[in-house]
Amino acid sequence: MEQREEVFDRVYRMYGPALYRFCLMQMKNAADAEDVMQEVFVKRLYQAPPFQTAEHERRWLFRVALNQCRDEWKRGCRRELPLEAAALVAVPEPERALLEQVAALPEKLRTVIHLHYCEGYSQQEIASLLGITVSAVKMRMKRGREALRSSWEGAE
Repeated sequence: MEQREEVFDRVYRMYGPALYRFCLMQMKNAADAEDVMQEVFVKRLYQAPPFQTAEHERRWLFRVALNQCRDEWKRGCRRELPLEAAALVAVPEPERALLEQVAALPEKLRTVIHLHYCEGYSQQEIASLLGITVSAVKMRMKRGREALRSSWEGAE
């Protein structure tokens, strides 16, 4: 059986960067994203169920991260800083502009866009992860893409 330190090291190496990007997109603030990450890893170490596969563990972590982000937003007004403030994320300038526009989307749209395009989840997997229908995922993705398209066209 793995010791907690081994579990932490393994999980952080495998999922840490992707989870951090996800939390940063949700929280729009590096410090808040780090706080959420800490809570997610504490829950992974002390409250996680046994996982059948690595993908099962990954889905569980993203679900916990999303719930933790939502809890943080409910607790009160969070500070928002531009994504450049996140020194730990090295993103080329053109991608940063797109990420900032994705981060500006409403939470429901931002979440499905990020999970699909950044984390590689299918529409079915996103529906399962978020507890919504596939058609709801498709509609949110459509609306998110339309909003991004509008913002890009408005910037030209």
